[in-house]
Amino acid sequence: MSLTLQQLISRLSFRQMQVFQAVYQQQGYGKAAESLGLTQPAVSSQVKKLEEALGQPLFEFVGRKLYCTLAGESVAQHIIQIFEQVQNLQSELHRLEGHLSGELHLCAVSTAQYAVPHILRGFVARYPRVNVNLNIVNRTQAIERLKDNKEDLVIMGLVPNDRSLASLPFLDNELIPVMSAQHALASKKDVSAQAFLDANLLSREQGSGNRLALEQHCQQQRLLFNPYMQLGSNDAIKHAVIAGLGVAVLPKLSVLAELKLGQLKTPDIKGFPLRRTWCLVSPQRKHSTPVAQAFLDYIQSNLKEIHDYFQALNTV
Repeated sequence: MSLTLQQLISRLSFRQMQVFQAVYQQQGYGKAAESLGLTQPAVSSQVKKLEEALGQPLFEFVGRKLYCTLAGESVAQHIIQIFEQVQNLQSELHRLEGHLSGELHLCAVSTAQYAVPHILRGFVARYPRVNVNLNIVNRTQAIERLKDNKEDLVIMGLVPNDRSLASLPFLDNELIPVMSAQHALASKKDVSAQAFLDANLLSREQGSGNRLALEQHCQQQRLLFNPYMQLGSNDAIKHAVIAGLGVAVLPKLSVLAELKLGQLKTPDIKGFPLRRTWCLVSPQRKHSTPVAQAFLDYIQSNLKEIHDYFQALNTV
């Protein structure tokens, strides 16, 4: 029997949807019960009530393994949207009271991880009820997460040339040449760009924004780009440079402490530093949550303060 909307609403409850989501995510009644602090019969009862209200089986056992039906998969996706809307409603009500709350989901490329915490400090001080979730990925992964619409905002430097994306530039990113204080080139006053690149260049993996920026610079300046070693993170490269394995081009923010301690040196090389800009990126038509919009507004209204803060921080 097909129910009217009013009849369906009267039979549904958020508790049923919460329990269903736990079973769906945990792939079992026992684990779902444990995560919710309920008994397994109580979990089974809530799921059964939801199935009766919808008139569709949501889970089925094949042997001893639990599977989600096609109807269950559809319900799972809609429950995610329903809970997101409820969270947005709560955030909006708190905003009207002058107290913003909710979740802010950010994704940042690894080069930006040194800048984002400084920016978040002011934002969370203003909005202490906001919970921030920050994922650090490489550029290729960041682009994939943009396509999949997995975060509120993505922080990256080299934004894809795509009209479906909206971006807000907010902070300069300087990429500087670095070497250990004991490197053979460290005592020389005049170091050519090619001599530096030929001194065992340590590089990020393909797909990294840092590597792409350096490759583009080498192509424009007709320099030979031939990495001696490839490493998966800026920190790994930094420690490899300190250990004397070679030279590198790294974000200045990532090596400030080592430059001040004298563990690393940055030679004066024509064409450097490479200057890029970090941007807040999201799909053009994406509807911003109240929290995401508040973060965008915070960045836009504090661009000068952010610039001045990092300019002082970058002074070595």
